[in-house]
Amino acid sequence: MEEREFPVKLKIGFFLGLTFFFFNSIQKVEASIHDYRNEKFIPQSNAFFFHGGSEGLYASKVSDHSSSSSEKSSKGRFESVTFTRTKESAEKQNEWQQYTGTVEAIIVEVKDRERIGGTYLKTDAICCNQTLASEGHCKIGEVIMQPNPEKREWPKRIKVFFEGKNDKALMPFQSVDINSTGMYYLYFMYCDPTLKGTTISGRTVWKNPDGYLPGKMTPLMKFYGFMSLAYLLLGLAWLLRFVQFWKDIIQLHYHITAVIALGMLEMALWYFDYSNLNATGVRPMGVTLWAVTFTAVKKTLSRLLLLVVSMGYGVVKPTLGAITSKVMFFGGIYFLGYEALELYEHLGNINDFIGKTKLVLVLPVVFMDTCFILWIFSSLSNTLEKLQLRRSLAKLELYRKFTNSLAIFVVLSISWIGYELYFNATDPLGELWRIAWIIPAFWALLAYSLLVVICILWAPSRNPTRYAYLEESGDDLDEEGVSLTSSGVKVAADMASMIERKERKVSGSTDHVFVGVREELEEDKRE
Repeated sequence: MEEREFPVKLKIGFFLGLTFFFFNSIQKVEASIHDYRNEKFIPQSNAFFFHGGSEGLYASKVSDHSSSSSEKSSKGRFESVTFTRTKESAEKQNEWQQYTGTVEAIIVEVKDRERIGGTYLKTDAICCNQTLASEGHCKIGEVIMQPNPEKREWPKRIKVFFEGKNDKALMPFQSVDINSTGMYYLYFMYCDPTLKGTTISGRTVWKNPDGYLPGKMTPLMKFYGFMSLAYLLLGLAWLLRFVQFWKDIIQLHYHITAVIALGMLEMALWYFDYSNLNATGVRPMGVTLWAVTFTAVKKTLSRLLLLVVSMGYGVVKPTLGAITSKVMFFGGIYFLGYEALELYEHLGNINDFIGKTKLVLVLPVVFMDTCFILWIFSSLSNTLEKLQLRRSLAKLELYRKFTNSLAIFVVLSISWIGYELYFNATDPLGELWRIAWIIPAFWALLAYSLLVVICILWAPSRNPTRYAYLEESGDDLDEEGVSLTSSGVKVAADMASMIERKERKVSGSTDHVFVGVREELEEDKRE
């Protein structure tokens, strides 16, 4: 017993240590932030540019009252944005010249992207050249830009200058008000070839009129609130059934209860996390960490629940036997992989620049999900085969319903993955940002629906024996009339099997009996 407890304590200690590490090593997250860490500019046509991020923003709101008017502003803010050119480039400049290089920050709504560069002038140039300048279209050394006739100040251009031989140019702290709902792109550009090798560092912060949540995440806050209520109602219904038939509860019901409770806590924590971020602009690390952990634990237990149910745990077999360690090991690996992915995604800045790290974390999780699906359906096939051989009609019907339901959910999942790929492929610029929230919301709804199906199929009842495990000899009896608390189940089964064996012996040896009797009569006559 002590040998088994040691690994459990070790795992708990490791998890607490990991939690403590993330609490102390991860900085707090503020609003929707785009971080730049000595990023390089990319040559494009006759310009050098760096994509500073994109954000879905709602227009600023102005509410008029009888005595006063208040405004909920939507804006982007530049914080400590610094441009650094190479030492060689700085040394070539005239020390007495005031401006020796220009970098432009350009904010453009995605529908006006064609107004940046010379597309409207039927040229591939991005920066103004001598020919275009002589025609009066632009100024030498600047990015070509066609103003929007409806909003003359847009696209927005902000210039930052290098002075003398300085190798750094600091962008003044300033904000840009957003008065039109849309997807906005931020670009940093320069046209001077002598600035080649320039890097950018700093960050930009974006805010919507109702709070600091990014526009595509704002509906998710309400969705998580709705899902918290949905899990609460499911939990109450399950609890009433659980209490009503508490004497007839089987082990599987406790597993289902745990998944419902974890789902309720998960959705509530995400709601509070989003709500706090939206209100203050600061993400509470404690709430976020617990939300991420509960999500990972709930997803792991949900998959393990599907797996053990498919294996017939508590129905076809009382325990998982030797395969228990493999199931627990695979569940532990899945938890660690999904926890790492969620920590990376939620305990950093809400940023466009996810790089290759997320891909490295996503692929193992996708691979393990695929293994789970194959393992579940393989186990279901074996369980159905056993139930058919044992002629356990009630259990067979239950598992057929479960298999059909699971197959429907798998088809829906594959279809939604296809739609998600189509959605991302047809909307590379994020113009559909206002409906992007339905993609993660669908997965949460699908998981909830599958849990509801399991709750219905395995709901506590007065006669749980028809779904509970019985000895092999008892399984052949009429399962509807057997009770778990009946002490004579095994005795009745043994008596039935003995009678059956005697009947076979009698029917199979009738001729031998008559022969024996005839021989005995003949012996009596001789005597």
